[in-house]
Amino acid sequence: MSDSVYDAIVVGGGHHGLIIACYLQKAGMKTAIYELKSRLGGSLTSVEGPVPGFIRNPGATFTRFYGHPAYSDFNLADKGLEYIFLGGGNEAMIYDNDTCLVGYSAQEVVDKETGKTEVSHENLQKTLNEIARFSQTDADVAEELFRRYMKKWKSAMGKYRMTPPVPYGQKNELEKLCDDPKDGIDPVYQFMTTTQLVYDLFESEELRTLFIRAAMTSFGGGPHDVIGLHGLIHTLALVLSWEPAAIAKGGNQKITDALKQAFTEMGGEFFVRSKVERLLVENGKAKGIRLKDGTEVEAKKLVVSDLSALQSVQLIGEDHLNPKIVKRVNNIRYDRHTIVYATIALHELPQYKAVSFNPDLGLQPRIYMGSPNSDYLANQYMSEYYLNGIANRLFPFYAPDSIWDKSRAPEGKHIFGVEEFSAPTRFFPKSRWKELRKEFEDAIIREWQIYAPNMTRDNVIACHVTTPYDIENSRPNMHQGSIACGDMIISQMDRFRPTPELSNYRTPIENFYLCSSACHNGIGIGRGSSYNCLQVIKEDYF
Repeated sequence: MSDSVYDAIVVGGGHHGLIIACYLQKAGMKTAIYELKSRLGGSLTSVEGPVPGFIRNPGATFTRFYGHPAYSDFNLADKGLEYIFLGGGNEAMIYDNDTCLVGYSAQEVVDKETGKTEVSHENLQKTLNEIARFSQTDADVAEELFRRYMKKWKSAMGKYRMTPPVPYGQKNELEKLCDDPKDGIDPVYQFMTTTQLVYDLFESEELRTLFIRAAMTSFGGGPHDVIGLHGLIHTLALVLSWEPAAIAKGGNQKITDALKQAFTEMGGEFFVRSKVERLLVENGKAKGIRLKDGTEVEAKKLVVSDLSALQSVQLIGEDHLNPKIVKRVNNIRYDRHTIVYATIALHELPQYKAVSFNPDLGLQPRIYMGSPNSDYLANQYMSEYYLNGIANRLFPFYAPDSIWDKSRAPEGKHIFGVEEFSAPTRFFPKSRWKELRKEFEDAIIREWQIYAPNMTRDNVIACHVTTPYDIENSRPNMHQGSIACGDMIISQMDRFRPTPELSNYRTPIENFYLCSSACHNGIGIGRGSSYNCLQVIKEDYF
């Protein structure tokens, strides 16, 4: 006899778990979320730090969740979620020769309630002019790529992200672009590595370096990984500033709070500090869950997992699965997107030397730094941090959120999020990871001074560093400290994510579904994993 009964149970209260729980509850299913940690949200949270008075985002930074269907479907703007749209500034990279490449949003938000955008021809031209300072040829290529983006690529990306993957043999929305030589994509780009792509598209070291580094940031593709058409378009949109930037006012916790409010107002229930130990399976069907304390909860209709593929297999039990599926899930690669996060509280903003090259520098939400040396970034940088845990030269990016969101720091002070890379957690013992926290703190501040001489220790109030080791220990779905929940490489994307057998959000256990970032279309707060899973559930139940 079960202790409790629901129509639907969601295991894991990350943002995808919250999203699908809202939709299931709205559809009339009495739904409950069971979350291991003490709060909902997963990586979509905010906490005080690195010292009192500052608010840091321990995970995601730029979310653009205003573009997700859930934003309007649950009226999240009326539930405390307010976005700050950052005007013309978008992306920048500062080079160690005191030059910089600054991008301006080619599309600007004209309706803050809906996130509707319109092309800003002025901003587009400003970005093209900045690129032309390094290569007119690259500027011409960038202009043509944006034309294609607005003609076909953008709508194809939207459909691709918000629909389940099509079976092998059928073309998805991005693959269809390869059939159009005028407005589409060169078919060979499906199979090129990150480095091959950028060398084929651009000639300047400045743009090549920025592209490789940006691909590692938001998409997680290494220089010699095949990132597919999804990775290509996504990275181009970042590097060339095609879309507007935005942050959630007060921190990303506001997104989680709004979703949680929507869920509970509809009658949904959630339970934290609740470790789900086993999926209850009867005659090949999911019937509920068992908690670590022995409590059993019945699911009259379905169970959804917002966990990794590996955790989901462990939840099912290998005895219920084909050994081939178990082997493939155990072999999922988690070697990229092994992030080092640092949050740094400052007395004053950095004073960049490269403002003499472009006075607008410093107001961009993403500011990369590094040498304009694509060969080093592609071929030595990763090998160095794999070998030593930290590269000889860093390529950090800094996010100066408090410039726009004054609620994140005391008056007159500032908070920056910083991203760097290290190795998968298995490469080093716990003692080495402890050393690396301090090494990264020192190196990040030292590197910053190359570009902004006022970034001395005297300007730093406090610093908090999170290594891949810390990430894996605090977020059990991020194996090896990889925030991608499975590398975003062509063999682990789309109809193959997380494995071919699990790629349509269904599992071999009837009524048991996967909705997490481990599924198509992967990492990112505004991505469609849970929304796509919902479409599959609708096919089965509605």
